[in-house]
Amino acid sequence: MCRLIYTPDYRKYDLGKEHPFSPVRIEMLVDLLRELDGTIQFTAPVPLAPEELYEIHDPYYVDFVEAISRGEERPESDQYGLGTADTPIVPGMAEGARFLAGGSVLGTRLLLEGRTKRVLQLGGGLHHARNAMASGFCLYNDVALAIKEMTKVGWHVVYLDLDVHHGDGVQEIFYSDERVMTISLHESGEFLFPGTGWLHELGRGMGRALKLNLPLQPFTEGDSYLEILQGIMEPALSWFRPDALVVQAGADAHYSDPLADLMLTTRDFENIYTMVLDLAEKKCGNRVLFTLGGGYRIQATCRIWALLYLLLSGNPVPERLPEKWVDKWSAITGKKIPGQLHDPTRCYEEIPRKDIITRLNKQLLTKLLDATSPDWL
Repeated sequence: MCRLIYTPDYRKYDLGKEHPFSPVRIEMLVDLLRELDGTIQFTAPVPLAPEELYEIHDPYYVDFVEAISRGEERPESDQYGLGTADTPIVPGMAEGARFLAGGSVLGTRLLLEGRTKRVLQLGGGLHHARNAMASGFCLYNDVALAIKEMTKVGWHVVYLDLDVHHGDGVQEIFYSDERVMTISLHESGEFLFPGTGWLHELGRGMGRALKLNLPLQPFTEGDSYLEILQGIMEPALSWFRPDALVVQAGADAHYSDPLADLMLTTRDFENIYTMVLDLAEKKCGNRVLFTLGGGYRIQATCRIWALLYLLLSGNPVPERLPEKWVDKWSAITGKKIPGQLHDPTRCYEEIPRKDIITRLNKQLLTKLLDATSPDWL
C-alpha cells in the first residue's frame, strides 16, 4: 500500500504568479489522481514548528526567514539568498515551506513506525536549500529534514536525486555523514544551475565515497540515462545496504522542460520508476519515500507524477487521460493538455550527437566506479 501525503495548505508555498515553481502543478496533479482513482485518500501533515527546522538549518537563518515572511524589513536578505528572481520574498512563504517540510517528515515517520513501506509526498523536494541559505526556489530543505529523522534512529539512507538540477543542498548537509549516501543524476553544471555536482565531489571524512554525482551531457536520452542509473544504483545499494531509499522525483529532465536540456520521455520515466521500485524491494525492504521537485512544463509534469503514483500503488496505467480533467485544466491554464498519458512514440527529432553523448556518459560512470570502488571493498 502506498500512502499519499497532501494538504491544500501546500498552496501557501507560492513564490508569485509568474514564478515557475507554481502550486498549480500540484493542484492539477491532485485533481488528476482523484479522476484516475476514485478511492484515493490523502494523509494531511501539519507544518513543522520553526524550531524543528534547527535540526539542519541555522537558527538565525530560520528566525530571519520567518521574520521577513511576516513582513518585517531586514536589509541583509541578500546574504541569505532571498529577494532574488529565483527565491523572492513573498508574505507567508515560510509557513508554506514548513507545511512542505512537515509532509516529508511525516512520510519518514510513517516508514519508521512501520505503518507503510511506500510513501508519495505530493510536494516538497526543495533540495537546493542549504544550512543558512535559500537557493533555486528552495527555502527549507524538507528532504534533508526527512533524512535526518531516519539517521537519528540509526537508519542508513540512500538519497536518489532524479531532478535535472544537482541536489547540492542535500549533498552539502550530509557531506561528512557516513549514514547517508547521496546519488544525483543531473545535467552537467557546466551548462546548468547550480554549477555543482562534479565527479570529484565524493564526500569528506567518514562520508568519503558516499556522495556520488553523474553530471550528464546535455541532450542525454532515456536509454543512456537508464543505463547510467542502473550502473551506479545496483553496486552502490548492494554495498551500502540502506534501510530506506529517499527519492527526489523532479520531472524537469523531460525533453520539453523549458529550464533544462535532457531528453527523457514519459516512457523513460516509467522505466526509471519501475527500476527504482524494484531496487527498493530488493535492497532495502521496499521502504521508499518519494517527494516531488522540479518540473516546469505543466503539460508533462502532471502526467509524469501521475505515472509515479500509478506504479507505486499498483494501479493499471491507462492509455488516455480523463477527458473531463483535460478540458478543465486546458481551460484554466490556457495550455493544451495532451489527452494521452504517454508522449507520442516520436516526440522529438533525432539527436545528432547521440552516440558521442552516450559514450561520454559511459566514461563518466566508469570513472565514478573507479574512484569509489577502493573505498567500497
